[in-house]
Amino acid sequence: MDAKVTQSIKDGMAYERARTGPPEGFPALPPVPGRRYVDPSFNRLEFERMWKRSWVYACHLDEIPEPGSYYLWDRLGSAILIVRGEDDGVCAFYNTCRHRGGPLVKDRQGRRKLFVCGYHGWSYDREGNLIAVRDERDFPDFDRSCLKLISVKCETFGNWVFVNFDDQAGSLKDYLGPVAQEMTEFQPDKIRLAHKAEWDVDCNVKVLLDAFLETYHLKSIHQQTVDRFLDHLGTTIELWPNGHSRMVTPNRRPEWKDPGVAGLPEIATVGEIARDNNVSYNIYPNIVCPPAPTGMPFILFWPKTDNTMLLECIWFSPDWGAGPLPDVWDTRVGNFERIIAEDTQFAPQIQQSVESDGFRGIHLSCQERRIYHWHEELDRRIGREGLPESAAVEQILGPFVTDPYESACVHDQV
Repeated sequence: MDAKVTQSIKDGMAYERARTGPPEGFPALPPVPGRRYVDPSFNRLEFERMWKRSWVYACHLDEIPEPGSYYLWDRLGSAILIVRGEDDGVCAFYNTCRHRGGPLVKDRQGRRKLFVCGYHGWSYDREGNLIAVRDERDFPDFDRSCLKLISVKCETFGNWVFVNFDDQAGSLKDYLGPVAQEMTEFQPDKIRLAHKAEWDVDCNVKVLLDAFLETYHLKSIHQQTVDRFLDHLGTTIELWPNGHSRMVTPNRRPEWKDPGVAGLPEIATVGEIARDNNVSYNIYPNIVCPPAPTGMPFILFWPKTDNTMLLECIWFSPDWGAGPLPDVWDTRVGNFERIIAEDTQFAPQIQQSVESDGFRGIHLSCQERRIYHWHEELDRRIGREGLPESAAVEQILGPFVTDPYESACVHDQV
């Protein structure tokens, strides 16, 4: 994070603390239609045109540590085989034999020289080439080169592996934009996998994701945790292209340090904003990441059905050297999962409410504009064609979307 961005954030926090009304020039946000949270036809459009066409996190390189290592990923329905290649690169394929669709692997992780379909024995190498067919004599005019495993776009940012089902998608780096610029200070090429957990939650994925894009709720449900050390009135927000965003919330006391991370290794290149405040990125569509010098989680939100979802929390740490993860991580993860429990406690009841006849939509303040920004991007991904007018959001936040690394970063006091 360069000096201009750092100063802009400081100015933004001071401005937010001092203001006594809405930011000058900021528009009233129209209600987000309730239909978006319950309509099966809208959710199908969302899944096919947004989820299946976005770069999404799949795994960490620690989970595929050497050539031939694989990871089986299936968060969006189709099972994807992510493989570490001979050249140490990473590629991804559908876990689907080209013969009659048998799976190539069943275990979540492992290592193979060849991927052999258990149904009829067709064999593929680590690059997806078909190299052996049982009774090949019985296939007239057979050309193995035409029957490689079907690939899925796969790229890495540091040690993080992302996939995209859209063959026409641009590069991951271009997609991430300012997120990639700022996350480099956390040395993603050196960060290690520390811990994984997941929970089923009985609500539409957007119900819970909305909650993680604002600090307006801190004083209600985090009274004994987050609200004790964060000043939500000082939160400053940046809206970025491709639906990404960042908010920075200052500590109530500038000298406050998290006692739960004492003794953990730190990333020396992390700047003062992340060292002295709470930073939270939304990497569109479904990653919420509050990074710190001692590591970070990816909080991931995955759709399952119209009214159920999976919440996944994956922790990453600076290199702790040889041996097991330091014991202090048990405390750190435990404390964080208390906060997760607070955030999810009302989700099933909110889902019941959004399904009721009394729900018309959500009414957002300027503090909650990251939510509206997220929904605007969803509609852009879906496209106006086929989008029900009664479910659409008005596109009004364009003037407030900036990329501080493409132009001079001037805080617009919004």
